[in-house]
Amino acid sequence: MTNFSTIYKLSLVAVTCLVHACSSSCPVMECWFVQEKAGRGGGLAGATTQEKTLIHIRKDTQSQSAESRRAPADINPERVYTFTDPAATLCQPAFNPPRGSVEKPQCEVNPFVPQPSSLKWVASLTESALSPIYLEAEWFSASFHGLNQRLGVSTISRAPTGSKEHDGAAHFRAPSLNVERRFVSELFWWSFSSVVLSVSSRTMSAQARLGEPVTLDCGFRADPSSPLSSSGFAVEWRYQFRGDGRLVLAYDGTSDRLADTLEEGATMDFEALHQRGNASLTLQEAKVRHSGMYICTVYLPYLLAQVVMELEIVEPPSLSIHPSPLPLTVTGQTLSVQCEASGFSPLPLELSWEFKGSDGKSRPLGTGSVSGHRQAWDGTFTQSTRLQLDTSKLDLGTGGEVVCVAVHPGGTRRASATLNVIGFSGPSIEDSMAMVGVALVLYGFIKFISWTFTSSGSNTAENQEKKEK
Repeated sequence: MTNFSTIYKLSLVAVTCLVHACSSSCPVMECWFVQEKAGRGGGLAGATTQEKTLIHIRKDTQSQSAESRRAPADINPERVYTFTDPAATLCQPAFNPPRGSVEKPQCEVNPFVPQPSSLKWVASLTESALSPIYLEAEWFSASFHGLNQRLGVSTISRAPTGSKEHDGAAHFRAPSLNVERRFVSELFWWSFSSVVLSVSSRTMSAQARLGEPVTLDCGFRADPSSPLSSSGFAVEWRYQFRGDGRLVLAYDGTSDRLADTLEEGATMDFEALHQRGNASLTLQEAKVRHSGMYICTVYLPYLLAQVVMELEIVEPPSLSIHPSPLPLTVTGQTLSVQCEASGFSPLPLELSWEFKGSDGKSRPLGTGSVSGHRQAWDGTFTQSTRLQLDTSKLDLGTGGEVVCVAVHPGGTRRASATLNVIGFSGPSIEDSMAMVGVALVLYGFIKFISWTFTSSGSNTAENQEKKEK
């Protein structure tokens, strides 16, 4: 029994370790290496080139796998990189889909040139002289988008000079030139790059209702072994929408001060910012003007990384029907009904009408006459539709409910009003039988009265004749 318990515990530990290893495994991602060609003169920028590249992610310098020493046939060996990410930001499941998955994470790598920031409120980060030896290296900026676009990461990586190594296959020399070429084709250089700065967000696409608080996630981590991390940091939030941009919030972590902005209700948790690198932005009260793109940028001396996310303020419409209540309608009468949808955002909105009879069944009545939209002072929209109810053409029976339906990204809304119809045509079988019965009774009553008067008249005439005689 003891042996069985020991085996059970060992099996449980093994399974736990296996699950942990699978969940924490770092991915190998196919990316694009994008860079600009040299300009053609005259101040014109050159075109960009794209090359397939392969990035092996690992948590430390000792976790290099044998697979990373194999270059795919369609990828230039010089475009195979190994990124060391001790924070394991790039080792999350969003970047590591299961084998055979059609959907893949997206990433792009670009050359990066460290330079002092041009922003005045963060210029203090680059006042102290830093060792040019550390800056003189090959730098890369990379952006990663996880599955379903839920997680985004931007990194700045440094590849020190002499960090490229090659596979031992090149040490074999064959007497034949052809054989030598076969071995040389397996020559594989890979570059070790260390992630110095990473910025991530779990709200690449967010929605919020009007008036509610909304938080846009942004976090960063600086490599503590880098001399740049000890010189302070700065965080900037910017807004962009259809060419319109504004500074939402800017914070200098070195001097612990905020830049002057006109944005109201935008805050950060500064304690969490310094302790955990949590640079999330909170809008205390969501408004229509908050819809758009937000850019979270983190600055280190000579470095910057940013993530871009989208916020959409979605507010479903409020519906009202006029007139309310609906007047009593006579068969053959035409009734005009209007439905107004107000306070919704964004466009578009689909308006339509339905009629729900006394039997509980609904049937469409069309869209009616839909007006153009109008925008209110708070940015929300208003739109209406008018329906002409011709009771002589529509079989409305004794009435029912007239329903206005509004379909919006924020949800479907309905508003109804009761319709009563009198003097309707097309009586039922029961009504017809009752009417026949009433007609027979009336006919019998008339015949009885007629027979009574006829008999009374005959008796009066006979009595008159007897008197005359």
